[in-house]
Amino acid sequence: MGKRDIVYGLGENVGGINKRGSLYESFCSDDFDHTPDKSSLYAAHNFILIDGDKQIGLFFDYPGKIAFDIGYTHKDILSITSEKSNIDIYIIEGDNLLHIVQKFRNAIGQSYVPPKWAFGFQQSRWSYPNDKSITEVADNFRRNKIPCDAIYMDIDYMEDYKNFTIDKTKFPNFPNFVKEMKNKGFRLVPIIDAGCKKEDGYDICEEGLENNYYCVDKNGKPFVGAVWPGKVHFPDFLNPDTREWFGDKYSGLIEQGIEGFWNDMNEPAIFYSEDGLQKAFDKIEDIKGQNLDIYSFFDLKSTMLSISNSMDDYKSFYHNVDGEMVNHYDVHNLYGYNMTRAASDSFSSNYPDKRFLLFSRASYVGMHRYGGIWTGDNKSWWEHLELSIKMMPSLNMVGFLYSGADVGGFGCNSNSELVTRWTQFGIFTPLLRNHAALGTRLQEPFSFDSETTDILRNTLNFRYALIPYIYSEFMKSSKTGDMYIKPLSFEYRDEISRRVEDQLLVGDSLMVAPIYKANTFGRNVWLPEDMLLWKVNKYNNIEGLKIAPSGFNYIDVDIDEIPLFIKRDRILILGEHGENVAAINSDEITLIAFVDNCATYKLYDDDGETNQYKAGIFSELIITISKRDDELFNIETKTNGLSKIKKINYNIVTNKGRVLSGIKTI
Repeated sequence: MGKRDIVYGLGENVGGINKRGSLYESFCSDDFDHTPDKSSLYAAHNFILIDGDKQIGLFFDYPGKIAFDIGYTHKDILSITSEKSNIDIYIIEGDNLLHIVQKFRNAIGQSYVPPKWAFGFQQSRWSYPNDKSITEVADNFRRNKIPCDAIYMDIDYMEDYKNFTIDKTKFPNFPNFVKEMKNKGFRLVPIIDAGCKKEDGYDICEEGLENNYYCVDKNGKPFVGAVWPGKVHFPDFLNPDTREWFGDKYSGLIEQGIEGFWNDMNEPAIFYSEDGLQKAFDKIEDIKGQNLDIYSFFDLKSTMLSISNSMDDYKSFYHNVDGEMVNHYDVHNLYGYNMTRAASDSFSSNYPDKRFLLFSRASYVGMHRYGGIWTGDNKSWWEHLELSIKMMPSLNMVGFLYSGADVGGFGCNSNSELVTRWTQFGIFTPLLRNHAALGTRLQEPFSFDSETTDILRNTLNFRYALIPYIYSEFMKSSKTGDMYIKPLSFEYRDEISRRVEDQLLVGDSLMVAPIYKANTFGRNVWLPEDMLLWKVNKYNNIEGLKIAPSGFNYIDVDIDEIPLFIKRDRILILGEHGENVAAINSDEITLIAFVDNCATYKLYDDDGETNQYKAGIFSELIITISKRDDELFNIETKTNGLSKIKKINYNIVTNKGRVLSGIKTI
């Protein structure tokens, strides 16, 4: 590698946007501590993009463990090593970085499209365990006038942590409860885990055993591991018959009114196996009564810690692939991919014209066709807010447009400032979910002081006002292979833009520069060109618009403000907020534009519920603002006839800083 070469890619992983200087392993890993020294997280996204004298994309299609040594062992050497030779290498060339990504994205297939309600705010916690706790959360959102579209059901909703079951003591009339919550404007989103409890009389267990749907050990007997319910069997998702069987099980919850799911623990996570646990017990028995010195104590500690997600366990069970027994370790990275594929294929077969929310923890390149991902069990650390910022464009490169991090952090205790700043960034990610772990501090938007509640209400109102723009940009990116979120360097090729990692381009019109440090009320921002700065504190407070000059700018940013930059000759579209997505008024929009010469925006929309957009049934409204003379502009609109918009409130900022406001009817 040359001195100034940049290496992008690897999707979901630690580190910066530029992956140079580190060692990474693609091996889907259930790891709760996303510290900088980790080499792999929950996903395996084997795509890198080299930006040097020559720009080139490389995809390594390999289902087992593969290592990317990107200047770690030797600062100038990029080395990729697979454990076996059955690897397909794709070399993608193009005119520029974005063109290479588009060619790769078009080769691997169109990205998953969720229902429009899934772009609303979503609230989760481990756990809201019963109907009363969920009702209380929902009522608090409405009482505080904070918009929200979904509330999540973590593992405690199940009967003894058994997949596709409902604990009837906690939810005595589940279908009615789902209907009641939807009438209030909330979807319920239950979790589905990979491991199925080993229990006589449990239909999932017995059907799987009877039909050979589970992974097996070397003797051909169903492999036994352990997760939440204790001992479990793992469905063999590489077997198409298993996928069809397991995928159809989601229908039991769908028929009770459920419209979204999140797949978890599907790396797969293994707390322990019977063999691993026995080895640990034997170790304890061997040293019982001994005086443990430093080495023997740490050897014991290492033995206990290595019980979970053991490589020995991953090497001890097998899949049936076209009649051939294949060791799981060799195809490990395809497991979560095929669990989500199972659900998606079933939805397509059983409900062909309906969209469902579906996302997963584990993934591989290609799973983006079936569902989205969230970035897993992060922590309430400022460092993880920064990590989520830098991870988003890398995920877009490999097709995962519908993605986001747990806002506020999952593990550890958050505080009002961190939740506020994280939410202020999270409103630009397609998946916007606040999620927290068992035993941590409550971090719902109404859980802090009244000032924080007000700020978060305004922030989320702004998210809902942004949904027409976000949805339009997301759908266009999904259909064309473009990126919804990009690094600056994908549009601006100056050397500073190539190095900026804490500012992102969002869609066609926006640049965001989030605050991600504690006790901070401003930051330096690099502008590769003049841009229009709007420090947002309320979605309908369009004041203080000013042109920020190209170069470095220090921007004051109070705790209730979101610095937003609109690019030259681009248009930002805003709607009106509502208590949920369905309540957003679709008849009227507001536009803010920074126009020097001419700006055009194509606003995409569809029904947000069905797949009719694939048949060309969607609306387009083309807005063109052209200069007539020095300070006057002409606004023209063109529609394909399906747009519902009747009124446009416009705010045009000229290159001299003058704001021209008015109303245009259609």
